This record gives sequence, C-alpha cells and structure tokens, in this order.
Amino acid sequence: MQQSDYREFTQLVNATAELHSRSMSPMALALWWNALKQYDLPAVREGLNRHMQNPDTGQYMPKPADVIKFIGGTTQDGALLAWAKVDRAVRMVGTYQSVAFDDPAINAVLQDMGGWIALGTKSEDEWPFVAKEFENRYRGYRLRGEFEFPKWLPGIAEAHNAQSPQNAQRIEPPVLIGDPVKARQVLLMGGSTKKDAAKQLTDAEFKGALMLPEPAEANA
Repeated sequence: MQQSDYREFTQLVNATAELHSRSMSPMALALWWNALKQYDLPAVREGLNRHMQNPDTGQYMPKPADVIKFIGGTTQDGALLAWAKVDRAVRMVGTYQSVAFDDPAINAVLQDMGGWIALGTKSEDEWPFVAKEFENRYRGYRLRGEFEFPKWLPGIAEAHNAQSPQNAQRIEPPVLIGDPVKARQVLLMGGSTKKDAAKQLTDAEFKGALMLPEPAEANA
C-alpha cells in the first residue's frame, strides 16, 4: 500500500473492529499499518474477508498475522500477480527473446535481479526462492511510488547482436507481455536498459511486435 491508501485502510480496520464490538486507538491503527503496508489494499481487504468468513476464526477480532495468513492463500496481492506474469513469460517466451512487460515495477525488479537472461539460468529447485525474492523486491518498489525502470529487458539474441555493430540492425523488437498499450507506455517512459542498444521502438516495430497477452481468466 501507499500512504494515499492509509485513510481507506483505517476505515476498513475500524469497520472490522466495530463488528467485534471493539474500538481502535491511533497507536493500534499505526501498528496495523506497519504490519500490513507491504501488501496491496485489495489483498488486505480480501484477507480480512477470508478471516471473517472462516467458521473457526470469524467470531474473533483478527490480528495482522491472521490477515497475512489469509493473504498467503489469495492471488489478489499485486506482487503475486506480477510474479505469475513473469513465470508465464519465462515458460512461454523464454529468455532468448527480449521482453517488455506492461508493469514498470516488473522491469525494475528483474533488472535488479540480474536481468531477463539471468532469470533463465535458474533451476526448478531455485525457482521458489527466486519467486520470493521477486515478490519482496516488487512490494518495495510499489511502496516507493516513483522509481527508475528500463524500457525493456534484453534477451540472449539482442545481447549477442548488440556486441557487434554490423548486427545492431538485426535486433528484433521485444515481445510485449500483458496489455500491449500499457507495455508501450513503459517503453516510452522508461530509461535505457543496461545492456541493450538503447534504440527507440518505432510505430512500425511496435505494431509488428509479438505479444503474450494476459490469460483469458485474468481479463474476466
């Protein structure tokens, strides 16, 4: 959550307390906020709903730890949704091609973690730890509000071609991951990547770029 969510967050916690004939002091609300601010507001709301709907726990006033427990079982948290998008792209597109995600925080996190190519070197045994690192870093970026991010993430082919001037023109546009309109906004607003040729994607290249859209159920 961001600071702008604080008012709605406190209203949500106060309403929960009222259902259990409790009242929340400003200090108690601050403790709740500090414990849960790493999560998106919809995830917190869903965690509270799941607690109250649980026949074994719903009659008791929840603690932040109870909410976190139920958040772990839902995909409403933005970090979990973002990792699902990355995982799908790795498995369906691979790291040979460059990629442009529709979420600037994904680009920023993956660059910090070594880039798109490095992600493809991880084993299945390492994958759960990679996921956890990504989710923690992603939440950190979302809490910042503003941050720098690369236009796209170079793949193996682009990194290889960029090493020789004669092959620079052979660099293909990145595969657009998710919403193509949002992906283009990231391309236009991002800074240059660390290892690419830093060229602009033209209208013709954008229209000809491959796309990996969201799964049908994600748009439902």
